[in-house]
Amino acid sequence: MTQTENVKRKRGRPPKTANNDFRDTRQELIKVGLSVLTERGYSYTGIDEILRKAGVPKGSFYHYFDNKESFGRILIEAYGRYFAGKLDRWFQDRTLTPLQRLDAFVEDAKAGMKRFEYRRGCLIGNLGQEMTALPEGFRALLQDVFRDWERRTEELLAEAQEAGEISPDVQCEQMSHFFWIGWEGAVLRAKLDQSPKPLDRFAEGFRSLLRGV
Repeated sequence: MTQTENVKRKRGRPPKTANNDFRDTRQELIKVGLSVLTERGYSYTGIDEILRKAGVPKGSFYHYFDNKESFGRILIEAYGRYFAGKLDRWFQDRTLTPLQRLDAFVEDAKAGMKRFEYRRGCLIGNLGQEMTALPEGFRALLQDVFRDWERRTEELLAEAQEAGEISPDVQCEQMSHFFWIGWEGAVLRAKLDQSPKPLDRFAEGFRSLLRGV
């Protein structure tokens, strides 16, 4: 290594030749952070726990993130993108009718919660419940994620309306907002009851509203 290269390198950062390892380790920390925060929340999760689960040496966290708050912001954005992809996978499946796509999303969510023994719910919903103890800057990020999910749901409901599956009187924007308010409550209750029944009951009630029953 030349003296010039040594001067240019930021203190505490991995060398440029280790960029791939840097990205891999950073991504692993994000992956572990998502799983831990989804179960335990932001306030009750320590950085040391995430480092231990990720197999990253203690004290290395600040090589990859500025602080816990910046890490939290990145996790919110990462989860928002991940879940938007999940919604697209179901909501854009043209082999199903629009309401069948909504049903498929519900079934997928039920299977996911069961797979993790109802320990995990929705990271965005969980953080929303912690908002009074979180950095204020998280509020806008969480709201943006919900708006994105609501927009995708509104588009699905508009398709269902065009297909004649739901009442023409349904206000799709309003109902998409209602869906996510109710869905997050159903997820919380499913975790509490360790049962898919709250998800089923909410989904059934929502379908009835859409059909004007």
